[in-house]
Amino acid sequence: MRRYRLGDEIDRRLAELIRDAVSDRGHTSHDHDEDLIAEMMVSGLKLLRDDTDRGDLKLVNTALKEMRYSFLVFSRYRDTPKVTIYGSARTPRDHPNYLMAADFANRMADVHRWMVVTGAGPGIMEAGNKGAGTEYGFGVNIRLPFEAEANPYVHESRLINFKYFFTRKLMFVKESDAFVIFPGGFGTQDETFELLTLIQTGKSDLHPIVLIEAPGTGYWEAWIEFVGVLEARGMISPHDRNLFHFTTDVDDACREIRRFYGNYHSQRYVEGKLVLRLKHEPSAALVAELNEDYADLLVSGTIDKVPASEAEIADDDHPELARLRLHFNRRSLGRLRAMVDRLNAEADITAGG
Repeated sequence: MRRYRLGDEIDRRLAELIRDAVSDRGHTSHDHDEDLIAEMMVSGLKLLRDDTDRGDLKLVNTALKEMRYSFLVFSRYRDTPKVTIYGSARTPRDHPNYLMAADFANRMADVHRWMVVTGAGPGIMEAGNKGAGTEYGFGVNIRLPFEAEANPYVHESRLINFKYFFTRKLMFVKESDAFVIFPGGFGTQDETFELLTLIQTGKSDLHPIVLIEAPGTGYWEAWIEFVGVLEARGMISPHDRNLFHFTTDVDDACREIRRFYGNYHSQRYVEGKLVLRLKHEPSAALVAELNEDYADLLVSGTIDKVPASEAEIADDDHPELARLRLHFNRRSLGRLRAMVDRLNAEADITAGG
């Protein structure tokens, strides 16, 4: 692959500048990190050489600064699981959905020790931060002309303000392990369909998505009927319904999230093959059943138990975990989710859960 550079002398000066910047702070640099930083700086200089419009430069500059600060804030809590709560900013404080969102956030924080991420605004977002408390809540705020201030329940050390929706939405998806969606308007629908699209197309790892509302409020049932129209017209697969879970019960929502991570840990592609990392090693009998029941997921070969690859060991990417490897077709994500549910259920049965 062609090197992404400007020229020998400029590249040398950039490399020297990067080393000085790191050593000046007393940090230990890594060659592969320096390479990526050099490419970012090259991109900036190429924008200058391209005589890029100043408005476009402002966009790139603001987006990069927003992402850098977000990475810094979230990095302090990298090992703590997080659930994002979406929902309407217009939900009144005495509405059943507001009360339910506060209850759900409180249970996830106080009982299960998950952190809670919201859009930092009023309504459902406020309820989520209120329920989580200042020690367990994040606020990912968007600056709008009519809604500029964050709700009072977000601690300033975990409040991030964004100018752009796309950088804000990136952080929701990148930093969260689960998503719980209460009724809402255009913004909530946008976030719901984006989540489903990212997982359906494999652009995001599998995550639990819970659609929730207070009993009798009648929101998600109509949405699910619409999804049925998409399915009937062949615009989505019937298996895509596996990508979300609907409930009107807070306990059920908590169980759905925790059950998903009962065995499944994470995933990674290694040399074109999908590797599922698991907390409990599946039995040979279960692997045989998976090969029989989910053969349609495979481009070739079989579903196999494997050790950590050299690449995973080199990256210290959870080499201690059990693994299944498959040549996944990268299309049938709803079916893949069903297989993950099977692995989780089997582990739960084995553990006596």
